[in-house]
Amino acid sequence: MSADTAGGTAADNAAAQYRRHGRPLWRRLLLRTETAIIIATILLIVIAITTVPYFAQPYTYLTMILNSAPILLMLIPVTLIIITGDIDLSVGSVVGFSSAIFGLTYQAGVPLSLAAVIAIVGGGLVGVLNGVLVTVVGLPSLAVTIGTLALFRGIAVGLLGTTAITGFPSDVTKFVGAPLFVGAPVPMVTVAIIAVAIAFAVLLHFTPFGRGVFAIGLSAETAAFSGVRVNRTRLTLFILSGLVASATGVYYTLQYSNAIGTNGFGFELQVVTAIVLGGVSIWGGRGTILGALAGGVLIATLNKTLQLAGIGSDTISIVTGATLIFSVVVAGIAGFLSRRRRSKASAIAAGVEKHRALHV
Repeated sequence: MSADTAGGTAADNAAAQYRRHGRPLWRRLLLRTETAIIIATILLIVIAITTVPYFAQPYTYLTMILNSAPILLMLIPVTLIIITGDIDLSVGSVVGFSSAIFGLTYQAGVPLSLAAVIAIVGGGLVGVLNGVLVTVVGLPSLAVTIGTLALFRGIAVGLLGTTAITGFPSDVTKFVGAPLFVGAPVPMVTVAIIAVAIAFAVLLHFTPFGRGVFAIGLSAETAAFSGVRVNRTRLTLFILSGLVASATGVYYTLQYSNAIGTNGFGFELQVVTAIVLGGVSIWGGRGTILGALAGGVLIATLNKTLQLAGIGSDTISIVTGATLIFSVVVAGIAGFLSRRRRSKASAIAAGVEKHRALHV
């Protein structure tokens, strides 16, 4: 290839890069899934305020955040797992498992803080089990976490049966559900959600570890050749997911002052729905913490709106399931169109290159 041809190719590549990244900032921000979800949430809130009785009350927002807090906490580490192309469906059962351990150890006379630590470590060990089965044994994460979902839900129910452990210190339970300050429509747990989100966002978007997470989602084999410790990264993410889910179980137990094996039942569906709705690719390689959180807030707002409108829980479950299917279908269509557009662009570029080579 001549120098002129090479120079032309370099210029074409530079022009293509400019077209992709040289768009105005406002356009790049608007044409994002996260922005669309945030706008949809705002519109839903405006509609609910004007049409649904009592939605505009501060207590509504307080309870909405309290009810959605477990989902918002658990979806943060699961987002990273899904970006790698894996999935963790055991998080709801880990909530129940850690709740049972927390209640039993506290009932046995263990100090509350130590009981919480024991419960959180127990959830972390579930994460270790998931990670080892996926990375060392080589089993698919979907099958593994469905199995541990059933296993640890059964253990939690078996430990407590149909009884519930109550009697947790009232000052602690009141603090867990208290507003950030008197009269605020925002509970204390919001601080924990923001802190965990910032920590994982920094880990995902601003560290070599996070770049490895995206690389694994795009191609685990290529990531390994690039120096990413694929199995160690995946194992770490499952452990983090178990720890956050078990800490959520402790929080959930104190919030309702009730330790029972069925705590967290069905949470895994809401977690995955929020993540996928927030633009995280279920096939891996793409997504943000902000998008996943935005999806969780939208679902929480929708659920609260339907509840205040007098719609039953069965209908809400149908809406949640339909939202998950819709999100996956839309993501699949968008991915297909994107791949087709890239393939077409590559074919055109190859044709132009061939034409130039013939005329050199």
